[in-house]
Amino acid sequence: MHDENSFRRNRKIEHIQCFLALKDGPVASGLEDLNLIHQALPELNFEDIDLSVEFMGKRLDAPIIINAITGGNQEVLSINRALAQVAREFNLAMAVGSQTAALENPAVRETYQVARQENPAGVLLANIGALVAPEQALQAVEMIQADALQVHLNVPQELAMDEGDRTFVGVLANLSRIVEVCPVPVMVKEVGFGLSREVITRLAETGVQWVDIGGQGGTNFIAIENQRGKSLVSDSLETWGIPTAISLLETLAQNHHFKVVATGGIRSALDVAIVLAVGADLAGMAGPILRLLIQESTAALQMALTKMLYELRCVFLMTGAKNLQELQRKPVVITGKTREWLAQRGIETAHYAQR
Repeated sequence: MHDENSFRRNRKIEHIQCFLALKDGPVASGLEDLNLIHQALPELNFEDIDLSVEFMGKRLDAPIIINAITGGNQEVLSINRALAQVAREFNLAMAVGSQTAALENPAVRETYQVARQENPAGVLLANIGALVAPEQALQAVEMIQADALQVHLNVPQELAMDEGDRTFVGVLANLSRIVEVCPVPVMVKEVGFGLSREVITRLAETGVQWVDIGGQGGTNFIAIENQRGKSLVSDSLETWGIPTAISLLETLAQNHHFKVVATGGIRSALDVAIVLAVGADLAGMAGPILRLLIQESTAALQMALTKMLYELRCVFLMTGAKNLQELQRKPVVITGKTREWLAQRGIETAHYAQR
């Protein structure tokens, strides 16, 4: 067990190192196919714009989550501390990385707990794998006094890893059991390969309240495993997945009343506004935040977020929307590959442009 713990801790460092050596992709998020309409007569003042939303029973200053990044190694404790401090300063939500390492080895729990210590009143999400036992899910929630629980799906990554899992039977039943016992809302999260409408329909049977579509176009874990040099698959599979724009629209088309977080290749205020306008409740970012924090500084990350939130208010105003509810009634024109894909899947999109 000690060797396995050491291996898992080292892998977390390797993942960060490989991420920093790579660019996003190689497939686009599809967000370039989603277009908001400029309104030259918005009849709003900048101070009228309200980005705040309610999430997990608390009020956020903007509909953004710093999504799951890391934990489980003393070398990354400072990363989670800095992320939590930034989340507190901007009053944004935050999710920790997979807590499996801490469930197996209590010595690394502080690398996750530091997030709650630095942001005692903020929105913080725990994170586990989909086949973790329900009692361990409860331990993950308790470990950081989480407001919600992310349960991640990462089949392509596991298949790429030489040491990855090969057993995926029983996930839906396990999710149902976790939902039954978990005292906080459960969110199912893909890690970069997208959720299809078929998966959304099956998830509706589990009682899960939230999904994070984790679409293609951002961090690519097959590419990361290839960079580690321990992958069982070639780079030809780095194009596998469902782009973020398509996954989001497939998810919303199923009308199962999920709350939705959109992540995967979201890099700008415009990207955030687009996924919110289509129907996401929050936008999630991880890779760009980690890159700024490590390659530049906490101050650089703070400056970037300040600028992003200013630009997000600008986009709201330029569409004539003073808050999220109004933005989600504004037209969105869908073009290109995204429109073609959805047409072949029988998903109607014309109503977005006619709002």
